[in-house]
Amino acid sequence: MNKKSAAIGIQTIAIHGGESPDRETGATAPNIVMSSTFVVDEPVSFSATNVDENSPYIYTRWSNPTTRQLEIKLALLEHADQCLTFASGMAASSAVLFSLLNSGDHLVMSNTNYPGTAEVARDQLPKKGIEVSPVDTTELALIEQAMTPNTRMVWIETPSNPLLQIIDIAKVAEIAHAHNALLVVDSTFASPIATRPLELGADLVVHSLTKYIGGHGDALGGAVLSSAALASRLRECGVLHYGATLSPFNAWLIMRGAATLPLRMRAHQENAMALADFLHQDSRVEHVLYPGHPSHPQHEVAKKQMNNYSGILSFKVKNPARVAERMMKQLKVIHYAVSVGHHRSLIYLLDTKDLIESSYRLEGAELAKYKAHAGDGLFRCSVGLEDAQDLIADLDHVL
Repeated sequence: MNKKSAAIGIQTIAIHGGESPDRETGATAPNIVMSSTFVVDEPVSFSATNVDENSPYIYTRWSNPTTRQLEIKLALLEHADQCLTFASGMAASSAVLFSLLNSGDHLVMSNTNYPGTAEVARDQLPKKGIEVSPVDTTELALIEQAMTPNTRMVWIETPSNPLLQIIDIAKVAEIAHAHNALLVVDSTFASPIATRPLELGADLVVHSLTKYIGGHGDALGGAVLSSAALASRLRECGVLHYGATLSPFNAWLIMRGAATLPLRMRAHQENAMALADFLHQDSRVEHVLYPGHPSHPQHEVAKKQMNNYSGILSFKVKNPARVAERMMKQLKVIHYAVSVGHHRSLIYLLDTKDLIESSYRLEGAELAKYKAHAGDGLFRCSVGLEDAQDLIADLDHVL
């Protein structure tokens, strides 16, 4: 199954997209092609700049049969023309930023998003002569005010990390395109099951495949999905020259995880809603953020653009450092660990002082707004696939 078909359901695509039985052996599971180089039977340019999606396999840094299968599957899931895979989510994000922006360009970016991306934007891009304006992208007027004649890209993350803000993709796309800028959406927390940003007007979608799409916490990977024209621009620098190539073995693991993505996302959402309800009713909890709960500030936007509310929630308590110490010692089911999107439940305290100093550097009204949601620290919980009552009991014990 290598072409888009509106008649095929998403569960079928997740299982069969990009895959077919092996012609020689009849094996139904995809092979792992670990070879770094390939025999060719006709003259082929040795320059990577002449490589495109139709080129024969020559060298695995350029393309590989196993990673190609994964790219086809992801393109089908996202309804994208093409997909490029990378060694990590940060490699995918960096490839977009450094391949498509040049000295003199201007970037508008969410002022609170994944810390790795935030730090690249604030620390590395200005060194290359790229101006960056971090703004609260839940406020469309602030995005409009930040746009300049040199704005070439708007970068949003929805749901965002760690505040789980929901950004109106379609409306931001209108603003970006009115100023001839590209819209990039980091949709890692949503997955293609919840949101397909390209259908809402985005130009590029970024995923950390390490999270929900891989789903098992055992493989790093990243992906960018876009039109064929943008993929061609990104392939030359972001893939071929920067060299952050996805391992074929990791591609195979992620492809295996993607097969159950629709089923897992339903279960993640069900468990997250159960925990959100429990936390909302607990007097020890001051504030809960979950896009699927009516109390979420952008719940109406979430209802409009999400088919699944994902499995990540954040909450605030008094004396978060003390609660974190109890979690480290006393949690029995939930793992006190970073990352999200695993089949296991994970929780971690995101310390406000640390994030503000190292990543976001908010001041004044922006800092006050962040602290209103996060206080001294926000617990980010990636709700897994365990029995919901066991997760509730585990949290109840440590709160």
